[in-house]
Amino acid sequence: MPQKYFAGVDVGTSYIKVVIIDENSKITGFFIDKTGADLKKSIKNTFDRALTKANISKDSIQHITATGFGRNNVSFADGVKTEITSHAKGAHHFFPKKITIIDIGGQDTKIIKVDKDGKILSFKMNRKCAAGTGSFLEEISYKLNIPTSEMNKTASKSSKETALSSFCTVFASTEILTRIKEGEKTEDMIKSAFESVVRRIIEMDTLEDTIVVTGGVVAYNDIILKILTKFVKNKILMPPHPQLSGALGAALFAKEA
Repeated sequence: MPQKYFAGVDVGTSYIKVVIIDENSKITGFFIDKTGADLKKSIKNTFDRALTKANISKDSIQHITATGFGRNNVSFADGVKTEITSHAKGAHHFFPKKITIIDIGGQDTKIIKVDKDGKILSFKMNRKCAAGTGSFLEEISYKLNIPTSEMNKTASKSSKETALSSFCTVFASTEILTRIKEGEKTEDMIKSAFESVVRRIIEMDTLEDTIVVTGGVVAYNDIILKILTKFVKNKILMPPHPQLSGALGAALFAKEA
């Protein structure tokens, strides 16, 4: 019998993630690309690249589930799931126990609590303000004229542990400009921005049980884990591909379907 495959498409505000799994829930291919202005074209291109990575044709896919803010734009999907349920599913797949999931995305941050069976107990989402998200860090990156890809390495050189005084992106940007005039080191200012992200997350909800961090921000900035460790005594874990949790969860739902 030919192998069966299942796909999850997570259309986020900043990136599109596609994951393809086999009958054993093993990831056989995935691809991540920016969410372009032509959403449907971006979705198709990302999906096609994931198929190439998995070395299979679309005909081999038994079921496709879409998730994320743009899930209804995946015209070839067989079903849809909310981003909350998909992220919970993907994280619990790697850590099948009672966990608190912190997902830091480009435009929002989610805190999802699930029980040992993967059932969602509660969730909170930060949508109204950029604080605690990837876009907040991108704004700081722009003000300091340093690539986002360099922020983690640069911040790691700092020994300071003071967050920016404001969580608001606008006020934080003004504060950065003031600090630049005062001659503060770049690494200290970037470290302060990461501290602000973590403190905003801590204010969102109580962090209990084992903590699992996901999302593109933590995938490329492990300094967030180091800072978070200072504030919580719980064990902090991260799945192999933290940016793919939502897409993986959707693929697992596709398999169940």
